Amino acid sequence: MEALLAALKAAAEPTRLRLLVLCAHSDLTVSELTHILGQSQPRVSRHLKLLCEAGLLDRRREGSWAYFRLAQRGSGAELARTLVDTVPGDDPTLTLDLERLEAIVRARAERAAAYFRRNAAQWDKIRSLHIDEREVEKALLDLVPPGRFSDLIDIGTGTGRIIEILGPRVERALGIDLSQEMLLVARSNLDRARVRNGLVRQGDMYQLPVASASFDLAVIHQVLHYAETPEAAIAEAARVLRPEGRLIVVDFAAHEVERLRSEHMHRWLGFRDQDIEAWFGSAGLAAETPIYLPGDPLNVVIWCAVRRLPAVSGRTGW
Repeated sequence: MEALLAALKAAAEPTRLRLLVLCAHSDLTVSELTHILGQSQPRVSRHLKLLCEAGLLDRRREGSWAYFRLAQRGSGAELARTLVDTVPGDDPTLTLDLERLEAIVRARAERAAAYFRRNAAQWDKIRSLHIDEREVEKALLDLVPPGRFSDLIDIGTGTGRIIEILGPRVERALGIDLSQEMLLVARSNLDRARVRNGLVRQGDMYQLPVASASFDLAVIHQVLHYAETPEAAIAEAARVLRPEGRLIVVDFAAHEVERLRSEHMHRWLGFRDQDIEAWFGSAGLAAETPIYLPGDPLNVVIWCAVRRLPAVSGRTGW
């Protein structure tokens, strides 16, 4: 009762209600919120602190930046969503706020597009060597029917594409990537696609910043060939899976295109089934039958496994 009253009290102020609505639409920094609201940074920071303490907002740090988003878990998350959904859509103050937010989203998209243009050439060269990514996405959608999974973690999220296509099929989706530039691209893409249940966070695939046994679906899409120790990345993915949770790994079958190592920093020239299955077994995962998608000269394989052993307890929640 006390926690509920504290949360209601925290939200019962015009600026704080505006902040809740804005943070329901996107991850936003203090400076971005200050610009939208037209208020001083200390004042906005105080409001944000109260909302975070009440469990209505989540705060996450990435390098020197802190991002705020409507709470995804905990007692305040459902209340926050209810309050946001109750706000009249034709309120003139909020209409202006959302117009300013759209300007910020467009600016992000321009920065993301510039980064992507600088780096797209190498991705296009690699894509030309294997199967059309649309076929891979169709196979993934077949593996993730609507309503089957509640919590998705996309490890090495890159552009956020996996969250964009699978997000509508789960309750919550979290993307993890070490690169702040790629997180900029991912946030821009998720803003454009209006994916409200998906967010991204900076983190290391070997030390995911989430609790053990907190997801029932994990995806590692075209990331493992960059890993120094892929078995460690698989073991860490297994740690965060609940019992009966599923891991999906999408990568290249073993190949001999050596220039991918020298020109594109691939650490591994694809993988053999027996190696992936051995790493699954060591991580307490039961391997399923792989799915092969032939290309020229690179073949894509989707390896799946289920966690059937009790998960270890550990870190704090995400």
